[in-house]
Amino acid sequence: MTDETSGRANSATAVKSSANKDWLRALQRVAPIEQDHSRILSAAFDEVVAARGSEAAVIDDRERLSFTQFAERANRYSRWALDEELQKGDVVALLMGNCADYAAIWLGLTRVGVVVALLNTHLSALALAHCLRVAGARSAIVSDALAPACREAAAMLDTSIRVLVHDGERFVGGLKADVAGLSGAPLADEERREVTLGDRALYIFTSGTTGLPKAAIVIHRKLMNWSLWFSGLTNAGPNDRMYNCLPMYHSVGGVVAVWSVLLAGGCVVLRERFSASSFWDDMATSRCTMFQYIGELCRYLLNAPDCEAARRHGLRLVVGNGLRADVWTRFQRRFDIPRILEFYAATESNFSLYNVEGEPGAIGRVPAFLAHRLQIALVAIDEATRAPARGTDGFCIRLGVGETGEAVARIEARESSSASFDGYVSPEDSDRKVLRDVFEPGDAWMRSGDLMRKDARGYFYFSDRLGDSFRWKGENVSSFEVAQVLAACPGVRDANVYGVEVPGFDGRAGMAALAVGDDFDLDRLRQSVDAALPSYARPLFLRLCETLETTETFKHKKQALAAQGFEAEGIGGALYFARPGVSSYVPLDAAMRRRICAGEFRL
Repeated sequence: MTDETSGRANSATAVKSSANKDWLRALQRVAPIEQDHSRILSAAFDEVVAARGSEAAVIDDRERLSFTQFAERANRYSRWALDEELQKGDVVALLMGNCADYAAIWLGLTRVGVVVALLNTHLSALALAHCLRVAGARSAIVSDALAPACREAAAMLDTSIRVLVHDGERFVGGLKADVAGLSGAPLADEERREVTLGDRALYIFTSGTTGLPKAAIVIHRKLMNWSLWFSGLTNAGPNDRMYNCLPMYHSVGGVVAVWSVLLAGGCVVLRERFSASSFWDDMATSRCTMFQYIGELCRYLLNAPDCEAARRHGLRLVVGNGLRADVWTRFQRRFDIPRILEFYAATESNFSLYNVEGEPGAIGRVPAFLAHRLQIALVAIDEATRAPARGTDGFCIRLGVGETGEAVARIEARESSSASFDGYVSPEDSDRKVLRDVFEPGDAWMRSGDLMRKDARGYFYFSDRLGDSFRWKGENVSSFEVAQVLAACPGVRDANVYGVEVPGFDGRAGMAALAVGDDFDLDRLRQSVDAALPSYARPLFLRLCETLETTETFKHKKQALAAQGFEAEGIGGALYFARPGVSSYVPLDAAMRRRICAGEFRL
């Protein structure tokens, strides 16, 4: 054996040994969860507060709170809920940007059994109204900047809902000031309510594969499992600081990135938004040891000019999802990142994957010792129906190494199992997510809605979204929802929305093929789109056609359009581009396409 071969073998052995320790640590941290069903997240956090009281817990753009101060603030929100006579199971919506109070509010409310619906801060009033209606919210706590949109949404509902302004730079008083007058001491026995791991804690909205946002049920057990599992895999401890600029209305930015570190006695640094130009300065100043990423952020940093601060960071690990293989290696080398922990997960899902070994491009694997409790399979898809294909025996077709299919995970009936499926607030949405009689009569598996492939070593690789959605700027975009907005615009006879690849950018940008009439006005369409949709959901490209092709069952044909992308040749129709900094769509010709592909525009 040569020295080089021996070196590679030793390196592989070291990686495997380290990975096994990570898996073992994660299993050890989640093991005690089922021993006490009343030990929910707030109770577990109380134990940390007792040990870490005066140490920094949460640092945001405006303040720095110790563990004791953060706990006191959460207790005040618990008492506010009690004073308002909110009952166990009542729903309060939360519509705010990243800040310490965001986490303190839902921690305090869920302690006394209130369910908190986390609302996307980018939604239009129409979409907000849908979310409030689905969640059944009685009240909404909002920042002053988002209050107008929330009030507009509330006015669309059949039932009344209180919109409570929290605070803001231009607002004096509000809920935050009112709550500050309440006691921050631990709740007395007579103030406590019986809340257990199986009770609902949060509603987190996800676009899914079709339709408007769906409210995924997050029970207290899932909060504990998410937090402690990631705490174990990252080996989080009291000396760690997590840099989190991901939106806190998502499960990763609002739960995983925050509580995996806080429950380990570490500190979380919250930022409202990501800035590639100031990132490394902020990282060095805040002395963070970990960074929660989505792949797009790493690519932004890689494309940014070199800066001296990038050599002064103290990162020992970055953790996240969506990091492409071509970005992975260059990012790690350029910024000297000791370790990257990539994972795959979805809020409503009953399974996750973890790339503990740091294999570039892979989203994870299932180690042999977990295979009995986490059964994942790839099944063939019928290209016509986009549903799982069935063999002559009536069962789904299980795929092998190198084949691409939809990932499905077996659902365990036991409530305490991590493979159970809590579903959505809507039973109909939950039923559509479950695939039955998959490999044997009576079995049930959860559909991920994602296409993947698996290699001979067991690593999974993400291929694409399945169904009527695509991912752009770190958000899932519902084609159905965007098409509804476009179809309502004057002069639009029909709309077909899909995602297209843009060289140098992660995910797929929105594109719409529109059949339009003589009364169609492009500028008016742009105004309607900007008013009704969040920035990430607005179509970046338009193709104007006389007619849109459909299948025999009158569904839009998307495959050829998506493959054509924003090329001028082939399918035909006038092309337009939502050029950044310009308030109207501009013609898209070959020269403009070259500029887009060259990365001239910050999309």
